[in-house]
Amino acid sequence: MPRSPLPPREGISATSRRAPGGNETHDKNHLPVPDTIGEWLALEFPEADDEALRSLLSTGDMRDLAGHPVNWDDEVVPGGFYFFHRPVPPEERIPFEMGIVFEDDELLIIDKPHFLASTPNGRFVRESVVTRARVEFGQPDLVAIHRLDRVTAGLLILSKRVERRGLYQRLFQDRLVTKTYRALAPLPPVGMEFPLLRESRLIKPAGGRQVLEVEGEPNSFSRIRFLGEFVPPPPRRSGESVETQANVGEYELEPLTGKTHQLRVHMNALGLPILGDPVYPIDSDTDPYDFSFPLQLLAASISFDDPLTGEPRRFESRLKLGRFHDSPDAE
Repeated sequence: MPRSPLPPREGISATSRRAPGGNETHDKNHLPVPDTIGEWLALEFPEADDEALRSLLSTGDMRDLAGHPVNWDDEVVPGGFYFFHRPVPPEERIPFEMGIVFEDDELLIIDKPHFLASTPNGRFVRESVVTRARVEFGQPDLVAIHRLDRVTAGLLILSKRVERRGLYQRLFQDRLVTKTYRALAPLPPVGMEFPLLRESRLIKPAGGRQVLEVEGEPNSFSRIRFLGEFVPPPPRRSGESVETQANVGEYELEPLTGKTHQLRVHMNALGLPILGDPVYPIDSDTDPYDFSFPLQLLAASISFDDPLTGEPRRFESRLKLGRFHDSPDAE
C-alpha cells in the first residue's frame, strides 16, 4: 500500500480505496471502470446518500496518490489509489492511561493498559494506543510494529520514523524478537511437568472469536513455565483490590510463533485457562466496557538486537498482574 498523501486527522489515518481496472493485479482490476469519481463512489458506498458521498471530497479532503484534490466529475484513474478522511464518531473513553516505558529518536515503547486497543479496529478507532499516542504526544507518524489483544496489557512498540520502520517490523517477521508474558491461571495438577512446550495447529473459523486447535501439522509453539503459587501485590491506592482467589498459579509464557490468541488457546488446552479470559474456555460475549475483571495476561518483557546499531535491547513492563479497580477513577 503506498503512503497516504494526507496526514492523520485527530490521530486517525486517512482511508484508502483503489479504483477498478488498471494493469496491476488487485482484487478489483477485473471490474469495469466508472466514468467519474462520483459514479465510482456510489458503487463503493451504495448505502450512502449523495450528500454523504460528496462530503468525502470536501470535509474528507479526497486526494489522489500524487496528493491532488479530487473533484466529483473527474475521470477515474484505472487501478488508481485515492485517499480521504471518513467521519469517525465520538467514542466513550477507555478510562485507563498509557505509560511510557522508553523513548528515543526511533521508538516509543508503551505500557498498554487492559481494555485499550493497540490499533484502530472495528468500534475502537479513537480509543486505541496509536490514535491516542499520535494526539497526546503530537507525533502523527507513530505506528505500532506489532500488536497486543485489546484485553491484554503490557509492552507495545511504536515506530516514529516511516523510513526506518521496516527494519523493526522485519525483526518480528523473521522471529528475531524474544517476548515473555506473565499469566495467572489455576495451579497445575499434580504431576504436570514444567517447562513444557505446547505445539498445535490453530485455525480461526469465520464468524467466531475463538481460535481452535485442530488436527494437522503444528503452526504454533509456546514455551510455558510454572513460577509458583501467586502472591498478590499490596494495593497501591485506596479503591484498588488485589486477587485473593486461592489456588492461583503464576506462569511465564514465551510464544515462539505469533498466532492470534495463541497463548490463551494453549493455556486453555492444558486445562489452565487464564483468569479473566472472556473468550476461553467459553465466549461470554462480555461488554467491552465492562472493566470488572481484566484478563490476567501481561506482555512483560521484549528483547532484540537493534537493527540500526546491532546492540542488544531489552525492555520490561512496569505493570503487575492481580490488580483490580473498583472504579477506574479511584484515587
